[in-house]
Amino acid sequence: MAPRFLRELIPRREDRTPRGSAFLAFKNLTLVQWAQFWSGWLAWTCDAIDFFAVSLTVSLLATQFNKTTAQITTALTLTLLFRPVGAIIFGILSDRFGRKWPLIFNLLLCCVLELGTGFVNTFAQFLGVRALFGIAMGGIWGLSAASALENLPAELRGIGSGFLQEGYAVGYLIAAVINLTLVAQHGWRVLFWTGAGISFFAAVVRALVPESAFFLRAKEQERARGTNTTQKTKIFFKETKDMLKRHWLLCIYAVLLMTGFNFLSHGSQDLYPTYLETTKGFSAHDATVATIIGNCGAIAGGVIAGWASQYIGRRLTIVIFVLLIGAFIPLWVLPSSFSSLSAGAFCIQVGVQGAWGVIPIQLAEMSPPAFRATFPGVAYQIGNMISAASAQIEATGGDNLKTTIIKNGVPTVVPDYATVQAIFIGVVAAFVVIITIIGPENHGSHFENHKAAFEEGGGRDDAVADNASQTSYREVDEKSSA
Repeated sequence: MAPRFLRELIPRREDRTPRGSAFLAFKNLTLVQWAQFWSGWLAWTCDAIDFFAVSLTVSLLATQFNKTTAQITTALTLTLLFRPVGAIIFGILSDRFGRKWPLIFNLLLCCVLELGTGFVNTFAQFLGVRALFGIAMGGIWGLSAASALENLPAELRGIGSGFLQEGYAVGYLIAAVINLTLVAQHGWRVLFWTGAGISFFAAVVRALVPESAFFLRAKEQERARGTNTTQKTKIFFKETKDMLKRHWLLCIYAVLLMTGFNFLSHGSQDLYPTYLETTKGFSAHDATVATIIGNCGAIAGGVIAGWASQYIGRRLTIVIFVLLIGAFIPLWVLPSSFSSLSAGAFCIQVGVQGAWGVIPIQLAEMSPPAFRATFPGVAYQIGNMISAASAQIEATGGDNLKTTIIKNGVPTVVPDYATVQAIFIGVVAAFVVIITIIGPENHGSHFENHKAAFEEGGGRDDAVADNASQTSYREVDEKSSA
């Protein structure tokens, strides 16, 4: 008999979402649910805008600070290294006090540090601000995902996950468009200043949206029991300790999974514009346009994969889209024309971000239910930290593996980023397929019915809230069909 993880790769029929129930759930979404979802999406988009602001301006930054590409990518590495600190701080604040105000503060902190990046004058100042920004950036993903997904009906969380995660690709697109227009006229600093303004706008939007219904319910119950803030904090840390004792192996697995995914993402994106400019001889403008085309593929892949995962399962969807990456690696690196390489970028990002589109809901359903901000956020950002050297690994590989191109009619020796990235992504994709297949899946989990982490017993997986009652549109659909 096949191992259990293979037998359960496709969800049981009763765990899949009937199409009618998904439509009914979509039809019955309230304005508040829409607002909570899109405010989380906007916050994640802001995170991507600033992170990729560095990737898109590596050449300009190298000129500004008189440094090599490998030295400039140190800023990317530092940002990723400090992200787990922010994930822990803001994740704990969110699971303890609610989704709304920790995310608002997080966005405002990002705004201040983005402004600061635009005013630095030395390379040391630049690295210092980017390291601090890593802490601020580390909190965004976990809080955004928890806020957006727990307020959606279970029947819509697959496609919601895809849309949410592709806020990352939309942020890349926005940064790329700013790079094509404003940066070309006013220099690299304007990209960070614009990003600061968008982060401030996202904070204002979140301030206007109500707190998650999950936390409003939990706080009302604790108020009725007469539990004060000090008592709730003591309960929170006790339940956190119990959760870690119970789920330490799951924590390790989640970190390994997110390490593979972050290597996949950063390895295919962080140095992509540099690869096109250096190895393929593209202009900065053409490299940016190719990046935009690739991210259109990312958005399409993420949404399609998120939707598909609701029917064929989270893990199987991930495996299918990662296998697509392997199939399109030759188109990504072998051609030399703009049209062919742009098509390769589109197809590769369909695979990369298609697999990523399932991750917010896969982690949310896998997580201990009361810790949906802390657990996914910390796992994600520790994976980010481990993969922090992606850009530097590729830059160093390019320094040691050379190729010759014709530049201005003259044969020129340049770093062979095409071969480096093909090998790097191929190996990582194989790892992601294996780690995904052997992992758990809790498809269709109603985690919104669970107790909060500051309620007694919240650390247990079976601790259902006293008045949990979100509508199951599967049941409504089945009754109407009968």
